[in-house]
Amino acid sequence: MNNRLLIVPLLAAAALAAGAPKKTFSVVESTIPEMQKAMKEKRVTSREIVQQYLTRIATYENKLHATITVNPNALKEAEELDRERARGIVRGPLHGIPIALKDIIHTTNLPTTGGALAFEGFIPPYEATLTKNLRDAGAIIIAKTSLTELANWVALGMPANYNAISGYGVNPYDPRRDPAESADGRPAVAPGGSSSGIGTTANFWAASVGTETSGSILQPSNATMLVGIKPTVGRISRYGVIPTTADQDTPGPMAKSVTDAAILLGMLESASPDPNDSATGRCPRPPKGDYTAFLKRDSLKGARIGIPRVSYSDLLNPGQSKAMVDAIEVLKRQGATVIDPADIPSVIDPDPARNLRGWNTCGGLEGANARNAICSVVLKYGMKRDFNMWLFTLGTSAPVATLTALREWNLKHKAAGAIKYDQVRLDISDEMDVERDRARYEADRAKDIELAGTHGIDEVMNASQLDALVFPAFSGASIAARPGYPTIIVPFALIPPANPASNAKPVPFGISFTAMACSEPRLIELGYAFEQATKGRVPPSLP
Repeated sequence: MNNRLLIVPLLAAAALAAGAPKKTFSVVESTIPEMQKAMKEKRVTSREIVQQYLTRIATYENKLHATITVNPNALKEAEELDRERARGIVRGPLHGIPIALKDIIHTTNLPTTGGALAFEGFIPPYEATLTKNLRDAGAIIIAKTSLTELANWVALGMPANYNAISGYGVNPYDPRRDPAESADGRPAVAPGGSSSGIGTTANFWAASVGTETSGSILQPSNATMLVGIKPTVGRISRYGVIPTTADQDTPGPMAKSVTDAAILLGMLESASPDPNDSATGRCPRPPKGDYTAFLKRDSLKGARIGIPRVSYSDLLNPGQSKAMVDAIEVLKRQGATVIDPADIPSVIDPDPARNLRGWNTCGGLEGANARNAICSVVLKYGMKRDFNMWLFTLGTSAPVATLTALREWNLKHKAAGAIKYDQVRLDISDEMDVERDRARYEADRAKDIELAGTHGIDEVMNASQLDALVFPAFSGASIAARPGYPTIIVPFALIPPANPASNAKPVPFGISFTAMACSEPRLIELGYAFEQATKGRVPPSLP
């Protein structure tokens, strides 16, 4: 029997056996500082906080599919942390706080599956560096979240937040299945992917850790009305995280407020470079990893904000366009100088060889080796190189030994649901030869950085002396992803659905602030000031 089918009844039984939680404190929409204050004042314990979250998971999980695994020992871990607190030991701002991890992040007490059937039930032989950092900080890993299988590098056409183990994740802002006969069970409104924001926005835990290669923190944060911070690549160690490509992969926080996201970011970042991840150490760490020092309400005053209109102008529907106009007015009222337009040079360059819009990522059949002359092979090459290296670190515990073996396993188990949407991205990755194709990869990587970084974000920011570029929703994610630059997205509004005839409910819409490498402190300042001026988050109405 699938162990996941036992999660909800077991949680419900545990919740009933433990008795009703105290009425004096509710976890719903509570911030991490509010939880810490309540525990300090003895109005609630960590165990009671976990209890409330487990009860919510038991109540709503069958409808939302937010989890792949729930920690059966979460209450025991909370009790131990309560005992530490009683002895005067408080490890930091996450002491006793339940956090969920995207299920590509290693945990040695819970499976790490990537949502792939071949990895169902797999327990890695070592923990991710970020997992250890969180445990050392006193966090409770309450669950592993659903995701788009293998961080959405399996198939084209796979719905966001679908995987072969837990099925389709559902957006809490419209928790219905699409009624169309062709919709195959997918939700009416996509929850974003490949990281899941479902459980965080539904108050299943305090915050979660996602990962991004190109949009996988920012897109689900937008879709589920969360604050997401996609850090500079290398700020947080990727050791023990199933890779797509080390060139662009990064973990990052997803939370209901900028404050919570800033706290989590500080605990994810190691105090010193990780010897297991050579990219770490790229950015200076704030003293004691305290990003809350940058939570300043007046940070937009005097800020120079650029609006790269050509990058998104043809992508917005009327509701999104109006929301962007409203957001720009907020920036101006808060004292920012808005440079509009501040177009990214490589997006408007008339020379096709220097225009980013003509240089896409090889991601489908058009990216196969026979047809990939005008797209970047960086992601598919990196997947072959880094996925095989990751499998090697698992030793004899690895369910499959190579990417080739995974593809073969999937074909043999197709009838069991292993590759419902095919595996074209795995196929085009596996056709790469890491040695023979290295020169092509290096040339494409250099072009990615030149067009998106040097001749892109760097050039416009330096020319106009900008603090940040502002994009609607997650529309700037793929540009910032290539040079590994950071972005923070902040909830702003609920807007009409793109197709009013669909009868879908209003959908979340966020505003993104992007800048050059290592600019997280400034982006947190700007994002926090925008959040405090707008208070845009509206929690989902769950029955």
